[in-house]
Amino acid sequence: MAKNLIILGQTATGKTKLSIELAKQIGAEIISADSMQVYRGMDIGTAKPTIKERQGVPHHLIDIKDPDKEWTVADFVKQANHLITHRPYIIVGGTGLYLWSLLNGYSFLPAPVDKGIRARLEKLPTSTLYAQLSTIDALSAQKIHANDKKRIIRALEVYGLTGKPLSESRKQNAERRAQEYTLIGLKVERDTLYQRINKRVDHMIAQGLIDEVKGLLAKGYEKTLPAFQALGYKEVISYLEGKDSRDQMIDELKKRSRHFARRQQTWFKRFENIKWFDPQLDLATFLDYINNYDTNPRSGN
Repeated sequence: MAKNLIILGQTATGKTKLSIELAKQIGAEIISADSMQVYRGMDIGTAKPTIKERQGVPHHLIDIKDPDKEWTVADFVKQANHLITHRPYIIVGGTGLYLWSLLNGYSFLPAPVDKGIRARLEKLPTSTLYAQLSTIDALSAQKIHANDKKRIIRALEVYGLTGKPLSESRKQNAERRAQEYTLIGLKVERDTLYQRINKRVDHMIAQGLIDEVKGLLAKGYEKTLPAFQALGYKEVISYLEGKDSRDQMIDELKKRSRHFARRQQTWFKRFENIKWFDPQLDLATFLDYINNYDTNPRSGN
């Protein structure tokens, strides 16, 4: 495999299964781009590949942190880039921010912070700042909300320090990254996706999600930890505290999982050069696309 392969898609689209099958075929290792699978003991709720599923395929960035330890997008990009320097990998996950940051350097801006410039800009009205940004960097202005003062200031700060628009730096980085990665997206019709999500939630409950959460709390982990804000965990905690019935908890988890899937797809619309596939296609179709990537048409959504 000449390039690193990224497999992305909404929750319950079959990313894990496909990545393992492809890894076995092409002799690759897997990097998880899931923000919660890094945590030990959080297995069922994160749909973490089981030890049995991982047999024969080395997995990275899974089970490397306790739930009370911090893990950020910056940590992910740093660790992923370190691994990728040694050999090609399959990067698989549904955390759009992580994948976007890996491809575009989104969390690593091309200039240091300048407190003098920042202090001067912060004194100005947001509308004035946005007007300045629209003049010097229209592309960034299109992608930043007119009321997002923090990001507007950062874009102006980068221009003040480098003399170049932030969008130019990101475009150059994205073009470079496009030469290093093949992107495959998994997508199913909405009704089918919702059926898959509902089935997955029922499976998680049957597999022991409630006991998993009880066990973590029994170890002394506080319910307020960022890790416990993950889908499945906060809903179960609410149930354990008597705030919801079991059926209410399950219905709420299914509903929030559907909302999460919609947010994921919004993230994926930002990506370019993705080829979208039905996950039910045979493995040979995916292998053919990977092997003939440079001659295959791709789209951004």
